[in-house]
Amino acid sequence: MRVFVTGATGFIGFAIVKELISAGHQVTGLARSEASGRKLTAAGARVQLGSVEDLDCLRRAAAAADGAIHTAFYHKISHMPLGTRLRVLLGGAPGGIVRRFMAAAVATDRNTLKTIEQALSGTDRPLVASFGTLAMKSGRLATEDEAHDPNFMGALRAKTEDTLQELAARGIRTSAIRLPPIVHGAGDQGFAPRLIQIARKKKESGYVADGLNRWPSVHRFDAARVFRLALENGPAGGTYHAVAEEGIPFRDIAGLIGRRLNVPVVSKSPSEAAKHFSFLGLFVGIDNPTSSRLTQERLGWHPTQVGLLDDLDQADYFKA
Repeated sequence: MRVFVTGATGFIGFAIVKELISAGHQVTGLARSEASGRKLTAAGARVQLGSVEDLDCLRRAAAAADGAIHTAFYHKISHMPLGTRLRVLLGGAPGGIVRRFMAAAVATDRNTLKTIEQALSGTDRPLVASFGTLAMKSGRLATEDEAHDPNFMGALRAKTEDTLQELAARGIRTSAIRLPPIVHGAGDQGFAPRLIQIARKKKESGYVADGLNRWPSVHRFDAARVFRLALENGPAGGTYHAVAEEGIPFRDIAGLIGRRLNVPVVSKSPSEAAKHFSFLGLFVGIDNPTSSRLTQERLGWHPTQVGLLDDLDQADYFKA
């Protein structure tokens, strides 16, 4: 199968590229520069230079493919084009920058999906995209057959799933992959290294209240297999959880970080957490246990990689 992948040079996207190639697929990856494109070429993929803002580029690449996987998303304001950045920074009160950033990122995401859909429409070609399990209702085990909570943290990002359901209703074979807050492995630049950076800077490793709130996790190589299996076998409108560990108590994560950095492990009140963790304070107290039982049954997927705590303890996360 010829597969077009956005976000192809990213932490998860590049793992997907390698997974697809190892399974015999031909991959064209979207790259924003020739330098990042060389990474794809070395892995055996073709390169489509462009960005998710270049809708003509997306349309051409998707039209030439047998299916598409969309993983690109603006996680940093520096990734946005200058005009979008200025609208985010100068488009209102400073306190609204985060919300304007997320709104702009989600709008771009929707435009990307709809553009790819136009190129795939009228065929049985699959379209796979992702968002986070943090959009699920807190405090109970989330399953694949539940809808995301529109009033909960992460719901804005979860509009990706709403878009995919719209496209599925129009006959596109879409699959939604829900990713846990921590996707770990070599080269991780997400939540885990940020928590380590904060603990190193503050000289203490924190958690909220009793720290028993749970975070799911998955290794990026295990997650990449979910994307491939959904692409190959997922029916229209399928939803899958790329989750290997249902819920690790956040206090255990903080405890390992404290031990490795030789700093105290301390409880924070919600108000203290907002200051200690900065913008991560919005997330660290969330209880987000998530099941992947149905995903394993429906796709024949079984995680095989090392778990989060063992990976943190053995890998290069703590190199200064």
